[in-house]
Amino acid sequence: MSTTVLSQRPIGEQLRDWRMRRHLSQLDLANLAEISPRHLSFIETGRSIPSRALLLRLSDRLDIPLRERNRLFTAAGYAPMYAERSLDDEALATARRAVELVLRGHEPYPALAIDRHWRMQAANRALAPFLKGVAPTLLEPPINVLRLSLHPEGVAPRIANLGQWRSHLLARLRKQVENTDDAVLAALLEELTAYPAPAHNEEVDAAAIVVPMRFRSEAGELEFLSTTTVFGTPQEVTLSELAIESFFPANAKTAQVLRTLSLVGRALRPFPFLGGNRRVPGT
Repeated sequence: MSTTVLSQRPIGEQLRDWRMRRHLSQLDLANLAEISPRHLSFIETGRSIPSRALLLRLSDRLDIPLRERNRLFTAAGYAPMYAERSLDDEALATARRAVELVLRGHEPYPALAIDRHWRMQAANRALAPFLKGVAPTLLEPPINVLRLSLHPEGVAPRIANLGQWRSHLLARLRKQVENTDDAVLAALLEELTAYPAPAHNEEVDAAAIVVPMRFRSEAGELEFLSTTTVFGTPQEVTLSELAIESFFPANAKTAQVLRTLSLVGRALRPFPFLGGNRRVPGT
């Protein structure tokens, strides 16, 4: 069920769906929200409309994303609570500078900023060398990072442990679909799952602390660990959905190669937020 359809349904039904998605009983949620199970039952069956304050508390306890919270408030007859602006809005200038500072500070290691649908919003210069050989159509905005990674004409042929990395990315995406019921993400998952899988699917090392990404470069195989950074206390929809994916060298050889590449890539353009027809810096 898509979020578009979900937003047209009564507030009680929507809350019940979120509760079930979080695997909570009515008693569990009632205790977390400090209301009686009877009151919650009345809300879910449409016999009672939650107050704005209670709806906010229920949203907090259910860990509902800000975009979906706005839909809940609208369904309950209230005005949306959280603003939603485009990334080039002047009100988000400070946040953009913060993201750019993180991206720049991460060089000579690759890092990029993505939105809720895995569309690249910004990237640092260290990313460009890893996009050589990628089909130009995959680099036309809006650039979807998962499609870029797993498409047969994207980065996938140069990922040495594609089976592991593919499973890792699809598991993350599948979890997002479960948590948000986002129709765009569901369609993306269906598309990516249909891409050719490696003939030999390498098993994930049970003793490993993270899933690495091993990349075939002109300088040999490089190994990376990845982390995700988000804004800690966002009160704006777009910022709540923005994440920075950072890649760190997993060994000394990778670190040295990246330092060397950074010297070569100093002439590349900086890392603007991608808008209009802009391409990834250096491609």
